[in-house]
Amino acid sequence: MGIGAILIGLGVLLVAVIGIYNGLVKLRANVDEAWSGIDVQLKRRYDLIPNLVETVKGYAKHEKETLTAVMEARSKATSMNIDISKVTPDMMAQFSKAQSGITGALGKLFAVAEAYPDLKANENFIKLQEELSIIEDAIQSSRRYFNGTVRDYNVRIQTVPSNIIAGMFGFTLREFFKIPEGEKENVKVEF
Repeated sequence: MGIGAILIGLGVLLVAVIGIYNGLVKLRANVDEAWSGIDVQLKRRYDLIPNLVETVKGYAKHEKETLTAVMEARSKATSMNIDISKVTPDMMAQFSKAQSGITGALGKLFAVAEAYPDLKANENFIKLQEELSIIEDAIQSSRRYFNGTVRDYNVRIQTVPSNIIAGMFGFTLREFFKIPEGEKENVKVEF
């Protein structure tokens, strides 16, 4: 085997390593972009909540506890900043729990609104409720996309030969956005 064949073999190997590395970088960037999509939708939700609370407050003045709970859940969720490249399973669980807190608090807010026919008929309230519904759908879609990109990335860094390159260059597994255990339970309806 001549020196030329060795150089060609090394060149092919180098091109393969570069291709695998670039593919891993692209997948990691997709995960980061997908997380950003979730972040954008959550910001839209956070921005909508004060308007919703103010609208309800005008009709349901004696429901202060519920209104306070919604704002506290929003405050807790907005105080959590996640660097998706350094997130741990515990951090992701806390983040998911904070998001669940908002969902639960908003559910209670809408239950309170049921007791106020004038509020339910208020055009501003109806518009805010519709907007929140659209945002919630977008959040769910963003979560699914994020988890899909995490899946693709994690599979790539765990399969041969990509796992060798991933290990050499410090690519690590990313966490999925999971639903907290409490949200998986069946809802109990009692009359």
